Amino acid sequence: MSSVSQNFMKLFRGSSGPEAIAEQGSQKLTRRSSGLGELSRTWESAEALCVLDLGSTSATNIRHFTERGHRIYSEDLLTASTEPELLTKDENGVAALDSRKFLADNLVYPAAHFDVVLCWNLPDYLDESLVKPVVGRLWSVLKPGGMLLAFFHTRDAGPDSPCHRFHIIGGDTLEMKRIVLRQEARRPPTGTAHGVTSTSDGFQLQRVFNNRHIENLFRDFASIKFFLARDNIREVLVVR
Repeated sequence: MSSVSQNFMKLFRGSSGPEAIAEQGSQKLTRRSSGLGELSRTWESAEALCVLDLGSTSATNIRHFTERGHRIYSEDLLTASTEPELLTKDENGVAALDSRKFLADNLVYPAAHFDVVLCWNLPDYLDESLVKPVVGRLWSVLKPGGMLLAFFHTRDAGPDSPCHRFHIIGGDTLEMKRIVLRQEARRPPTGTAHGVTSTSDGFQLQRVFNNRHIENLFRDFASIKFFLARDNIREVLVVR
């Protein structure tokens, strides 16, 4: 797989999970996104694309795509990963999540169904045992030539970087709202397998991927392009 890509196109769909997440209304931030800017040229010029938005239902994102004649679906995988029945142990007795059960209940779409996936910062906050299986499923539901946008924190971001929900408010501009879990969705210390600790009110950063890790994560994709932002985020645009 090449480390730099040139051509991108297409869009995604999804369905929302349980509404266990609230957004902290007092902390609205905006950020410019070079990856979004490049990707947005696709939906501004193409017709009837299918978009998958991997986050809680966003009225802003729904409006952004439907006004342009596209279909959009939302699937909240972070919230879905907090379901207690997913918790199991691996062969070493270490707490983990059952990835087979998770994929039996989530991301259930026909092969090559989507044009675009908005993955946002999901890999950084999703439990380790789910990351590769989820990326594999996303590859299978993307159309050949379809594109996926993902954000990865750099080490300088720090371990306490809050998890945000992203709302598209311009061609290359996002509004960020911090995700705060409702009390009933939080977990005690064993809930760290779900990305939540007893001392936090939101999802915790699980790991920091370097460029080599990111390339390995998306090794089955045709190409990958990196954008380094000023807010300690690496944006990645990959092509199926």
